[in-house]
Amino acid sequence: MPGAMRRQRQAFDIWPGFVDALSALLIIIIFLLMVFTLAQFFLSEILSGRNQALERLNRQVAELSEVLSLERSTNARLREDLSRLATDLQVSTAAREELSGQLAELLPQRDALQAELGAARETISAEKAKNEAQLAEIAQINRDIKALQDVRVELEKKVSQLAATVVERDKSITSLRDQSKELEAKLAGEQERTTLAQKEIEKKNLTIRELSAQAERIGDDLTKEQRASQDARKQVGILNRQLTALRQQLARLNAALEASEAKAAVQTVQIVSLGKRLNEALASKVQELARYRSEFFGRLREAVGNRSGIRIVGDRFVFQSEVLFSSGSASLNPGGQAQIGKLAATLKEIAARIPSDLNWVLRVDGHTDRRPIRTAQFPSNWELSSARATAVVKDLIARGVPAQRLVAAGFGEFQPLDSRGDEVAYRRNRRIEFKLTQS
Repeated sequence: MPGAMRRQRQAFDIWPGFVDALSALLIIIIFLLMVFTLAQFFLSEILSGRNQALERLNRQVAELSEVLSLERSTNARLREDLSRLATDLQVSTAAREELSGQLAELLPQRDALQAELGAARETISAEKAKNEAQLAEIAQINRDIKALQDVRVELEKKVSQLAATVVERDKSITSLRDQSKELEAKLAGEQERTTLAQKEIEKKNLTIRELSAQAERIGDDLTKEQRASQDARKQVGILNRQLTALRQQLARLNAALEASEAKAAVQTVQIVSLGKRLNEALASKVQELARYRSEFFGRLREAVGNRSGIRIVGDRFVFQSEVLFSSGSASLNPGGQAQIGKLAATLKEIAARIPSDLNWVLRVDGHTDRRPIRTAQFPSNWELSSARATAVVKDLIARGVPAQRLVAAGFGEFQPLDSRGDEVAYRRNRRIEFKLTQS
């Protein structure tokens, strides 16, 4: 009987140990599930940061590609300029050859005009000699007329002297009258000859003037031809200088093109190498910043506790606006100041351990719901969201956070988390987001 009771007691003692083992197994399973959940969370954080880094890297690669395309377009323009200059060179060469032909055609014309001018000058010289001889003859006639006039005067004097002796000298008077008439007839003839000579002289002068005008015209034509020849020579010289300058410019463009192509090749190699280095550096910086972000969020979560209205969304730490601000206000309430104080302390502690070569900033983004606000202080949700973000930044600066590590941005109602139109969605969309990111 005592043996049976001992066996029964042993049977009852096994069951509590089995329950303890199952409880321990359940605890282990729960712990493993928590570890797996945390690992999934940290992995998602790392992947999100890596995706953002890859996006930035892609943007930088796109910028480098744009620079390369600009260099290629520059090379294309240089090639077009080279082609255009070659065409201009051909046109200039053809123009120079044409002007040379025109100059060769003008030289015989100039020689002929010079010969005509020489002949005209000889004709003018001969006419001048004739005119001088005629002028000498006219001068001699004028002297004869003057002598006859003097004789007439003397005869008239004699006639007046002999008037007293008219009776005695009738015959002499008659004779003198006859002589006077003859002399008058001779004088009239001489005057007529003088008139004819003057007319002839006028004709000669007209001819001389016409020949002089013709000589002047020939001289002007010759001057024009000489000027045209000089202009042609000058133009040929200018074209030769332009041709030399074009050749020099062509040589410079070829050198610039070769240098640009060599530079483009070097830049291509540099871009590839730079891309690799950037990928490596960005991957390292992203991993390092993700590690500090995870630590920051973890420490911040420990500091603020599990309060309602504070959560982590992706790579952002989110405060509902009601936690920090009163409705329609951009001034931190006492509870909000306390929360920002905890955030500032955690941020300063983490920032002290972040390497100096890692450029980081804490971005503070203000968001509102889609219901409009129209007050004197805040005409729209833009002003309200910006003012709230700025108020948080100013409070962080006052608590010792470096200003160069802070960024304030207001997004109004245009980046909602929930697109619905109920109060729950409005509350979710009214928020202040903190993101530790690269500057």
